[in-house]
Amino acid sequence: MSDLTRPEHAPADHPKLPKPKVGVLLANLGTPDGYDYWPMRRYLSEFLSDKRVVDYPSWKWQPLLQLIILSKRPFSSGRNYKLIWDHEKNESPLLSITKAQTAAIAKTMADQHGADVMVDFCMRYGNPSTASKVRAMVQAGCNKILFFPLYPHYAGATSATANDQFFRALMQEKRQPAVRTVAEYFDHPLYIDALAKSVETAYAKLDHLPDVLVASYHGMPKRYLMSGDPYHCQCQKTSRLLRERLGWEKGRIDTTFQSVFGPEEWLKPYTVEHVAELARQGKKRIAVIAPAFSADCIETLEEIQGEIQEAFLHAGGESFSYIPCLNDDAAHIAALSAVIDENLAGWLPQRR
Repeated sequence: MSDLTRPEHAPADHPKLPKPKVGVLLANLGTPDGYDYWPMRRYLSEFLSDKRVVDYPSWKWQPLLQLIILSKRPFSSGRNYKLIWDHEKNESPLLSITKAQTAAIAKTMADQHGADVMVDFCMRYGNPSTASKVRAMVQAGCNKILFFPLYPHYAGATSATANDQFFRALMQEKRQPAVRTVAEYFDHPLYIDALAKSVETAYAKLDHLPDVLVASYHGMPKRYLMSGDPYHCQCQKTSRLLRERLGWEKGRIDTTFQSVFGPEEWLKPYTVEHVAELARQGKKRIAVIAPAFSADCIETLEEIQGEIQEAFLHAGGESFSYIPCLNDDAAHIAALSAVIDENLAGWLPQRR
């Protein structure tokens, strides 16, 4: 049934318009459309051409990227994606999980706000694009849009570039909606509680408790921290709040950083080196959690459970447990929905 109506007091020939509503647009990093060479090359080219991700001058970076890196890396990255690819759905786990998160949040919003809120998702790189989803929301009658980058911690290379793309999409709209962007939520009590519950659930299934819980966050060049990016400090605080929520003494959780790329120094300690050192120190049982990722993806399903696990076992480790991302777990959906409700304050009528 169409919700198109003619505005009050409008003449009979005025076009009908959709009922005004609020849009909630979730955003994640992105995914290639496939793991073959050309889909991988398109995705990597868009990702690695982003100045927020790699800030080298274009005259220096682009020839290196287009002529050398993208002639080889799509093959190696494609092999890694193939290992985790959902061949039945023909999509990456990140896309499947983001769809599930969106559906769960949409149900929560519908239960709380009826048809006044429209929930959808987009990707910063790849499909569905941010611009296409902004256009769809505007056409559906969203005169207000809450844009929610699904990154618990702020970083220029994640939250900021997602917001950049959102604002670029708005520039294409003749009638721009009112907008808000959701800030980082790394210390939100419900997010910390959801992380803690995931640890407690995972530990309850193990025969022996790990000697150390390694909280592995995505890395970034150290100079980003030195130039004012708050990501490193927010990661450290998340680890501390998680430890306190679990009631653990200091030393039970180590904070590390993964996914190092290029020759310059990144945030340390590097996860792959740190887990090997733990094994050499006699820490034979460890668990790894990835609090900076809202959904399992190539960095968690392949890198943590591949390269990082192999480094630990090769150095003498005996038991390696990976604690999955929060994904569409009920506690995570409740936390994200609470963040959304807090940011929608004043935009929706009070429901009784």
